[in-house]
Amino acid sequence: MLILLNGERLCIYLFYMSDRDKFSSKTDFSQTFLNITFVISKILPFLYLFVNNMIKVPLPKTRINKSDAVAVRITGFLLVSTVWVSAGLFGLYILAFYAAALYKGNMGQWNNVLPGLYQQGQIVQTSGIGLHFASGGIILLLGSIQLIEAVRIKYSVLHRWIGRIYVISCLFAAIGGLIFILIKGTIGGTVMDIGFALYGILMLLCGIETYRHAAAGRFEKHSAWALRLYALAIGSWLYRMDYGFWILLTDGLGHLKKFNGPFDNIMSFFFYIPNLLVAELFIRSGGNRATEGFNWLAAFVMLFVTGFLLTGTYFFAKYYWLPAIFGFFINP
Repeated sequence: MLILLNGERLCIYLFYMSDRDKFSSKTDFSQTFLNITFVISKILPFLYLFVNNMIKVPLPKTRINKSDAVAVRITGFLLVSTVWVSAGLFGLYILAFYAAALYKGNMGQWNNVLPGLYQQGQIVQTSGIGLHFASGGIILLLGSIQLIEAVRIKYSVLHRWIGRIYVISCLFAAIGGLIFILIKGTIGGTVMDIGFALYGILMLLCGIETYRHAAAGRFEKHSAWALRLYALAIGSWLYRMDYGFWILLTDGLGHLKKFNGPFDNIMSFFFYIPNLLVAELFIRSGGNRATEGFNWLAAFVMLFVTGFLLTGTYFFAKYYWLPAIFGFFINP
């Protein structure tokens, strides 16, 4: 847990795209970060017992010290659980926010999040971005279910059907986004067009490969490609988080309203490339292939990312996601 305690010194403070006054102070944020860290440290012994019995990762027979593999199991479990809860909440938020605007006939509300998404009379581009958002919400809600080993083994039929819906939704999200970029282009211009188009192309590739290897019975490769697809699928969720932390930490250094500043150009690629790198760490740390040092590195990275995401999720859920979800599903 030392990495999370030291991470507090980095002063990673959360802010969304506007309404900075919703966050009371840096002191409150730091205290929240430490509270979350304290809770994680208290439940680690129980997670060890649970994960060590529930998530089996084969180890080389010549290995005596299994502590690095156990660390990978625990941190992987923590990361997956955190992503599941946070991305699921964001998926509901997407459906609630954009569906509410459609239901109320106020689709111009879409532009409050990212200017230029909706333009009256442009049916094809609006349909494309609408398909992208609807499919994206489904992806975030279903994706984490596919990572649960019990679902894959005990309920294989359910896993296959959810997988079909999930892959189709990923393809629709990619195609819808690419249609929007092709017809209208992004608000950020050429760099953002390239970054987001590459994101869509990679999602198409990973979706096709995930299904192709599953259909051919190559399940190890199928799992690897499915994890890469999931890493891409959560990109829209991390895009908001990255911007929130950066704006509060640096007061929006390098960010312009037209999303064509230096930081915006970096973010056109950063919201999905690091995800793929973390996924590769996770994939390559499994089984007998990884060295002890590599396993510890993977565990270290996943633990830090988990602390980062837990803190961000707390503030996003409190000030944005939950109010929108309750407003749509409970008090429409």
